[in-house]
Amino acid sequence: MNWLRTSIILLAAFLAVFAQAEFGWVRVWLGAQISLLPALMVYAAVSTDIVTISLLAVWGGLCADALSVNRLGVSVLPLFVIGLGLHRWRELLLRELTYAQLALGALASAAAPALTLLLLMSAGEHPLIGWSSFWQWMVMTGAGAALTPVCFWTLDRLPGFFAYQPEVSAAFRADREIKRGRS
Repeated sequence: MNWLRTSIILLAAFLAVFAQAEFGWVRVWLGAQISLLPALMVYAAVSTDIVTISLLAVWGGLCADALSVNRLGVSVLPLFVIGLGLHRWRELLLRELTYAQLALGALASAAAPALTLLLLMSAGEHPLIGWSSFWQWMVMTGAGAALTPVCFWTLDRLPGFFAYQPEVSAAFRADREIKRGRS
C-alpha cells in the first residue's frame, strides 16, 4: 500500500469538503452544491487499493456529513458503493483517456446523491424533492464530470513532488555495442 498516495487522497478529500463549505457563493450562484468527493472516489477506485477506497469513503463521507444537514454517516455507504463498483471493473476502464474520466465522473456524481437520497428515504426522512432537485442533480453531475479529469491530472503528479525520483542506472549505456561470441 502506498501511504503517500493514500495520505494525499485523504488530504484532498478534507480540502474538497472544506472548499465546499467555505465557498458558499458557488452554491448560491449555481443553485446547487458541487461535491468533489465522487470525483476523488473515481480516482481512488481506479488508482489505489480497497483500503484507500474504504478510508476515503469513511473520511470523506463523515467530513461532508459533519458540515451538512444530512445524518452523520449517510454519505459513507454511497461513496463506498461507487468506489467498490469501479474498483471491481478497473481493469476494463480506460483510465488514461479524458472522455472515460468524464463519463466515470458523471456516473459517480449522479449516483452519489441518488444513493444518498435513497438511504435518507429508507431511514424515514422526508427530504424536499421538486423540480429544482432535477436542476441540482444535473449541475452536480456536470460539475463532477468536469472536475474528474482535473483530479486525475493533479493527483497523478502530486506524489512526484514528495518522493525521490528513481536514479537512472549507469550499468548499461545505450551508445555501446555489445559483441557476443569470438572476436
